[in-house]
Formats: sequence, structure tokens, C-alpha cells
Amino acid sequence: MAQSLQYFSSSSDSEFHDENSEDLSHSELDVLPNYLTHDPQTWKSIQLSFNNFTVFPEELGTFVNLVNIDLSNNGLTYISDSLLNLSALQNFTARNNLLDGLPKDFGTMRTLETVNFSGNKFKEFPMQLTELENLKTLHFGANQISYLPNAIGNMRSLEILYLGGNSLTEVPATVGSLNHLTALVLCDNQLNSIPPTFVNLRKLQSLSLHNNKIATLPPEIVSLNLVELSLRNNPLVARFVQDLSFKPPSLLELSGRVIKIERVPYSEKDLPSRLICYLNSAQQCVNPMCKGVFFDSKVEQVKFVDFCGKYRLPLLQYLCSPVCSYKPAYAESDTDSEDSAKSKLKKVLLG
Repeated sequence: MAQSLQYFSSSSDSEFHDENSEDLSHSELDVLPNYLTHDPQTWKSIQLSFNNFTVFPEELGTFVNLVNIDLSNNGLTYISDSLLNLSALQNFTARNNLLDGLPKDFGTMRTLETVNFSGNKFKEFPMQLTELENLKTLHFGANQISYLPNAIGNMRSLEILYLGGNSLTEVPATVGSLNHLTALVLCDNQLNSIPPTFVNLRKLQSLSLHNNKIATLPPEIVSLNLVELSLRNNPLVARFVQDLSFKPPSLLELSGRVIKIERVPYSEKDLPSRLICYLNSAQQCVNPMCKGVFFDSKVEQVKFVDFCGKYRLPLLQYLCSPVCSYKPAYAESDTDSEDSAKSKLKKVLLG
């Protein structure tokens, strides 16, 4: 969906084709050209991706008016303190490199709004990032981090947080403090659960949890106004299907079914009150092609409903017997109304 793409896209090419901008990607550079360094204060955006820089160019520290810089796909192993001189920098992208650390005072770069360090070699989440009070977008996917500090809850301006493709086994409850989040990506980790504090993420629209080890979800999640939710390849879904079973009907149930289906008349004069209550508890099979009823013995059938073309959620429905099934007369999709989508989401088996 087009709406999804805006969450996860990298630097916009338009940022590097404006006046006072330069695109030097794919130029096989390992030093900056002389014409750039001749008047460094002129430049506001520089695209240096797909070159041969192994360290952050010291000369860039004199480009004090830079707003955007992209050093992706270079082989960077080190970012020098000269980066800290860029007091106007708002967007810094250095994805797909070999970085495993940041300058000690990186947290003082309070003008930063977007940072992308995905596809590097970080084994720990840099605490400096938690000091960036104006940061709105953080891409930190495809690294090697196994835990998140509680201080991540201090990043109150975050709107997009991408942490997919790491080795996270849990998410701190403090993530629930990020009340401006609209997109949260935690897919392809080792998560067993998510904290109930996610209920506080009232602006969250997109939540990606696929390819984890999640067996249950907190019931609170149904109160979120999600547009997109991805749960595929989790034990939650697999177990939901595997645990289904059918309990053969008892003689009492078989008799009750005959009475209700054949409309056999009865009254309080004919039967004990206990049996009257039992017969009155009959439930209609959800199959519109079936006129059957059930009491205690029923088939729990999973119906996977597709939302937004992105994910499928298991909904639980009851049939009167294993041989009773039907093909739905309609298909749920992103064309469903918002109210309908919310209603269906609340019916999802949560564990």
C-alpha cells in the first residue's frame, strides 16, 4: 500500500536535486572533490551513497549549513567527532555500512529529525540516540541488538521506529510512552510477547510483528486504532489452528438437536426445568446453508481474514459439525469500512 511506503522509505532523491545540493552517489569517491570543499557553507544537501568512504570525511565537519547527508553503502567503520559540527543537520542516513558505534556526544545533535543506521554492525542500542529529543524517525533495522534500554521511552518525539531484523527477545514497557508513534516495526526478531503498555500508543497506525515467537497478545491491543497489523509466522497463529478440536456430541445433545431442528413441541409440563433451559441454550450454526444447531459440541473453525492486503488474521467461528463448511459470499479486504475493520479486529483470538 502507498501509505505503508512512506513509513519505511529512505532518503528522498528530491532532497539532493535542489539548489545548493549535490548528488555524488556511485562516483567511486574516497575523498571529497575540491569544488565541494572550496566553499563548504554553500551546501545544504549532499548525497554520497555507494562510494568508497570507510570513515566519515573530516572535511564534512566544515559544511555547517548541511541539512541532509547520505553516506549509505560505503563501508563506513567509524564516524568522527567532526560530524558534531553540523549544527543544522536534520537528516542523517548511513545505512548498509559497518558501523558499530557513534561519537560519544552524538546525543547533542538536537536538530536531527531523521536518522537511518539500518544494516550496520551495532550490537547495542546507542544510548546517545535516546538524547535526541527532536528525533521523529529512527531506522535501526538489520543490526545485531538483543535488547532495548528503558531510556528509549524518553524519545517522545518519535513517529516512526524501525527495529526489524535484530535479535530482540523483549520490548521494554517504556515503549508505551512514545505516544506520537504512527509506525512501529518489530518484525524478524525473537520476541515472545509485547507489553500491555502498547495500549497507550493511541496514534499508532502500523504495527509489524511478523516472524517472531509471539504466542499471545495482550488483550489491550484490540483498543488500538490500527490500519495495518502483521502477525504472520508467529506461534500465535500456528497454535490457534493446531489447538482446534471437535468434541463428539453426547446423547443429550443429539436429542436436543433433533427436537430443535424438527421443531418438536414441548412445554414446562412435559420436561424438567433443567432440560427446558438446556434446549433454550441452542445456538444456530453460522453456516448460512445449514439449518443445524448446537449446544456444547461444536467445531471451532478458523477463518483467516485479509486486511489491507498486508496480513491475515484468524477469526474464530463455530459450526455444528466437522462436515459443515461453507465458502463465504464476500471477501474482506481494505475496502471494508473502518468500523467493520475495527469490529473484526476485536474478534481476533489473542491467546
